[in-house]
Amino acid sequence: MSEFIKRSEETRANLVMQMRDVIDSVESEGRAIDSEELRKLDTLEAEYQRHSEAIEVARRNEERAHEASEAAGSFMPKEESRNAGEIFRAMGRGEVREHNFGFESRATLVPSANTVPVDFLDQVFLKARLVGPYLEVADVIQRSSGSDLRIPVMTAYSTASEYTAGSAIAESQPTFSSLLIQPTKQAFLSSIANELLMDAGFDIEGTIADQAGNAIGTRANTVIHAAVTAVAGSGITAGTTNAITADELLELAFSVDGAVRRLGSAAYMVSTSTAGAIRRLKDGSGAYVFEPIVGANGVNGAVNATGTILGFPVYENPSVANIATGTKPVFFGAWDQVKVATTGLEVATSVDYAFNQDVTTYRFTYRLGAAVTDSSHIKYLEMA
Repeated sequence: MSEFIKRSEETRANLVMQMRDVIDSVESEGRAIDSEELRKLDTLEAEYQRHSEAIEVARRNEERAHEASEAAGSFMPKEESRNAGEIFRAMGRGEVREHNFGFESRATLVPSANTVPVDFLDQVFLKARLVGPYLEVADVIQRSSGSDLRIPVMTAYSTASEYTAGSAIAESQPTFSSLLIQPTKQAFLSSIANELLMDAGFDIEGTIADQAGNAIGTRANTVIHAAVTAVAGSGITAGTTNAITADELLELAFSVDGAVRRLGSAAYMVSTSTAGAIRRLKDGSGAYVFEPIVGANGVNGAVNATGTILGFPVYENPSVANIATGTKPVFFGAWDQVKVATTGLEVATSVDYAFNQDVTTYRFTYRLGAAVTDSSHIKYLEMA
């Protein structure tokens, strides 16, 4: 109900009460109505009719507006009811200028419960993880804006000491600092021929997901690994140029605090080339130290790990350097110490950008920033 109708009905009710007061006064005194009271009732009645007519007109206009909205509904794009492929085709036809594919909030998956269907955005990031694991192993903080994020970090614990009876107990306060993550804009353009875009049989959703997934995954790993490398500690230097031994891999794992190895996110991270070299290493008993994982079952919840060393998952990451003089080809640590702040993936389209090529250009933008809360929890092996 509009405010105009509401106010008019309140006024009309007040007019009825005034007419009722005049009539009640005449009845209580047991007399006939005089000319002044009659004029007052005529005035109140005329005012009542005027407001009634105005209310009727307003209601008819509301009904017409509702009918027009319903009639136009079939011609207006209802983005919330369309899948990603339909949205992209609508963007190509000019019906939708831009669309924001936000992140889903997911509960812990339990068989036959809390399952969430995979939509376009999740397909993008599932593909992104194939070109780098950081979006899986790091603590990804999904935000609605790309503003700076400051995270409090404990730098030292309180310590206890022994005291004799009656002696003063000294204070020992934990200390804190903060970690500042400053997300920056990551973006790219992707053009699709209009013939393919308008063809309902063409898998537009899968094609765009491939383009976006590879671009996002590759760029995310570059940004995140640069932040990790900048602060990670040195665990061990390889004793032989361009070669890694099984003992050095063990020593790297034990170069971090013992509590780190008990964390569920503790794992090795190497390039594919380095993983191949490690796969050939054997221990003193002649057993391979690298245990490959067949299929996608993973280990310790690490679905995308390709193997284990000492029972710890091994992730392949193209952003990690290969074995060479002076490089850092192997990392070990608790990867949830890596904090990644990112926004949802925003997609906009333009048919004018490359008009002469008869293509529709999609612009993908997102914000991304990374930092490590405790650099001592991630160590690297450096080649001599």
